[in-house]
Amino acid sequence: MSPVALEQEDHARDAAFNKAMHGKSSEATGGMRAMLKKDKAAQQAAVEEYFKHWDNKAAAEETKETRKARRDEYATLTKHYYNLATDLYEYGWGQSFHFCRYAYGEPFYQAIARHEHYLAHMMGLRDGMRTLDVGCGVGGPAREIVKFSGANVIGLNNNDYQIERATRYAQKEGLSDKLKFTKGDFMQMSFPDNSFDAVYAIEATVHAPSLEGIYSEIFRVLKPGGVFGVYEWLMTDQYDNSNPHHREIRLGIEQGNGISNMEKVEVALAAMKVAGFELEHHEDLADRDDPLPWYWPLAGELKHVGSIYDIPTVIRMTKIGRGIVHKFVGALETVGIAPAGTQKTADSLAVGADCLVAGGREKLFTPMYLMVARKPADASP
Repeated sequence: MSPVALEQEDHARDAAFNKAMHGKSSEATGGMRAMLKKDKAAQQAAVEEYFKHWDNKAAAEETKETRKARRDEYATLTKHYYNLATDLYEYGWGQSFHFCRYAYGEPFYQAIARHEHYLAHMMGLRDGMRTLDVGCGVGGPAREIVKFSGANVIGLNNNDYQIERATRYAQKEGLSDKLKFTKGDFMQMSFPDNSFDAVYAIEATVHAPSLEGIYSEIFRVLKPGGVFGVYEWLMTDQYDNSNPHHREIRLGIEQGNGISNMEKVEVALAAMKVAGFELEHHEDLADRDDPLPWYWPLAGELKHVGSIYDIPTVIRMTKIGRGIVHKFVGALETVGIAPAGTQKTADSLAVGADCLVAGGREKLFTPMYLMVARKPADASP
């Protein structure tokens, strides 16, 4: 793969766009309420900027040039994806934007938290460790990891709107003394060399245009002897890019989740080595012999519900639930209550969800390839 050109950061421009599009919607309770408070012109600009990478580009017609175009604009692509999708994520899934494993009868949010705890446990996070959360979303995992481990966490995010929501949630839970959020591109972090005792990423570095690039940058900011833990989205060894069906699944996942360039497991393992890390543990947690598959809530399989409190979340994922959201949002757009493009975004997320489920069922994709690695004690940045 050719080297990736990094986008030039412009925080003032991003802040101005965030103010124009989101206004004070970050203060709204609930994803749906926040979604209805967007500026229509700014929302339309975000829709056009994001979907230009996907509209009228079929899987069979994918070229190296179209993939390179997405990689070259990785930061803008990811930023606008979350400008459009964050409220729908919170409405449909909660404040931790990731998947997890499930034990028999385990409630949805308990399983989500356990997945976060497991990463912290595998990394050995403990009280007072200066820890970086790369691609922190609205801070759900960071809040849980702070409470579980006692670590001091800095959440890095390139989306101003998510930072605002994450900051508000941390304040609400009284965690502001141990949890901070900062703006930045994880491919070109502003932190000095050797800044952190630990770094983790939960289903976030998949947005990088190059795994070698992001892992190398994480290596740089880690102190010698520091630990890096990641749940990575990857295509498995069974994925065959020459198979049109496989490629359609990958592209559906990428479009529905704001991903410029998803790789196979072998690429991630090689990238860790090139970056300089010593791998201590790696495995596909989705391949564990669990009683329930990781994708069951996304598939809307009500038979697996472990708590009555999970029913609304799972119902939203069923075809009936998605159909209701499609029609409801479309009606709101028609009468001018919801900004144009909201329905298109919701439909794109639904296609992405279907492809995630298909990728999981066919063992072509994993959202939880766990890697725990260490920067050698004698390493230079």
